[in-house]
Amino acid sequence: MHMGIEIRPAVPADAVAVCTVLRRSITESCVEDHQNCPERLASWLGNKTPQTVAAWFTTPSNFTIVAVREGQVVGVALLTQAGKLSLCYVLPEAMRTGVGKALLDAVETQARAWDIGKLQLKSTITARDFYARNGYTFAGKEKACYGLECDFFWKDLSQAGADAGGGSRKRFCNCSGQ
Repeated sequence: MHMGIEIRPAVPADAVAVCTVLRRSITESCVEDHQNCPERLASWLGNKTPQTVAAWFTTPSNFTIVAVREGQVVGVALLTQAGKLSLCYVLPEAMRTGVGKALLDAVETQARAWDIGKLQLKSTITARDFYARNGYTFAGKEKACYGLECDFFWKDLSQAGADAGGGSRKRFCNCSGQ
């Protein structure tokens, strides 16, 4: 428990609540990204259905967790065994309350347990400062699968990276054989 936030594995029964988190976060908090463009929103929200989300929870190579506060799912994160943080979303009213940080801490703990040395993610404009504050390194612009430009970030989770501190991190290289 972290500041009244319970972090636990997502289960299929959470799928509807998680869809609400995803859809509200994208629609209400990521306006700068989708600019209220119906086509962009439709593309981004297209796979955010209870059936699809429940399948993500039961995929063995995924680690999907939810943040629960006062009995309500207020956030979700999904880490793949390939070292990709695919989801980290919170309800708009839960932003800047520690929910995202609690989810990120749990994901990083799992990544280390899986011996993942570097975490990678594609960030929205809305979330980029959050990732930068939490030790992620900006590595350029990319396109997300739903067609929006996003910021590519990575974080060294190895002991050497943790010991190096913020100023002496290695630059990410696409040729690193990942």
